[in-house]
Amino acid sequence: MSDFAQVQVTDLADDAQILDIREQDEWDRGHAPGAVHIPMSELPARVDELAPFLDRDEPLVVTCRSGGRVSRTLPWLEQQGYEVANLDGGMRAWHAAGKQMETADGSAPQVP
Repeated sequence: MSDFAQVQVTDLADDAQILDIREQDEWDRGHAPGAVHIPMSELPARVDELAPFLDRDEPLVVTCRSGGRVSRTLPWLEQQGYEVANLDGGMRAWHAAGKQMETADGSAPQVP
């Protein structure tokens, strides 16, 4: 994944718009407040939902739990015309940094 920019958690606002490609149960347990959620498996069918990100001056920051899924997703998104970057350390790093998170049921956020 070295071909793609790495964005540090500390460089993003708590409400930054990032693309979270984790599964629904992971999202429900804790996600960044401003994140857009499209599970990796649904991206090909739902990529049009990302159209507002095409005209932005900064890359679309993509995250999963720790980076594995992002490494498979960034090349595909780039082929679709998106400027993309990886959230270094994924949601584990976001949570560890004490960044703001929301959950589906209001419980304490978790990133298992």
